[in-house]
Amino acid sequence: MISETFTLGGDRPLRRLGFGTAQLTGSGYWGPRGERADALAVLRHAVERGVTLIDTADNYGPDLAEELVAEALHPYPADVVIATKGGVVRTSDSAWHIAGRPEQLRAMCEASLRRLRRETIDLYQLHRLDPEVPMAEQLGALDELRREGKIRYIGLDSVSAEQVGAALRLTGIASVQNRFNLLDRESESVLGLCEAHGLAFLPWFPLANGALTGRAAAGLDKIARQHGATRGQVALAWLLHRSPVLCPTPGTGSLAHLNENLDAYQVDLSEAELSTLDALQAS
Repeated sequence: MISETFTLGGDRPLRRLGFGTAQLTGSGYWGPRGERADALAVLRHAVERGVTLIDTADNYGPDLAEELVAEALHPYPADVVIATKGGVVRTSDSAWHIAGRPEQLRAMCEASLRRLRRETIDLYQLHRLDPEVPMAEQLGALDELRREGKIRYIGLDSVSAEQVGAALRLTGIASVQNRFNLLDRESESVLGLCEAHGLAFLPWFPLANGALTGRAAAGLDKIARQHGATRGQVALAWLLHRSPVLCPTPGTGSLAHLNENLDAYQVDLSEAELSTLDALQAS
């Protein structure tokens, strides 16, 4: 059976299937997508369905995703964990600029607090390590914000195993967010570190960003038929079975797709099915 819960930072329980907000914004995570009321309805329904991890970022929109989260969910239910990210500045739908100087990170965090209408951000993730700024300075800025009560937990995004190890030697880390899914397991070593240290691993592109096709589709379809499920549900179920620290946050702007994703808890894969899925490769 799938374990449905994970304890973030050793003391904050959450349900492992969360909701990511990037798909509530437009192409390139820029501007709005569809009607604002629809985005608000999806966020509210996610929480009604038991989601307790909402993953967003200041540069989705930019600013828009955080504003939608606050409009939909504030005042927040006590069990809901709001995770956001800082450290990247957007100037267009295709321009991303890493910005990891301490004064930049502080300004971004404080702006996110205002948009989210929070006094404390539950999980603040460094969206990218800035290669021009020592890691100790970047994490030191977040540590200072944590001591001030503006951050509860610190997370990292798109990092190597070596970087995770270095970060753990500098401060307390609660989560890592790397690309990881049925067809892309490049971050296996990072996952192993998360398991060893009790860190949440929030896999981005948990549904392989639409790549569940080719030879992989045949294996997925056979298992999906046996469970009366979809390819996406099987792919999410594989993540939930793969490791108890994996906490996928699939995003969508559709209520129907949201319900489909959350029903992945019901797909109880056998050892033989897991072996079949483990053997799949991108094609």
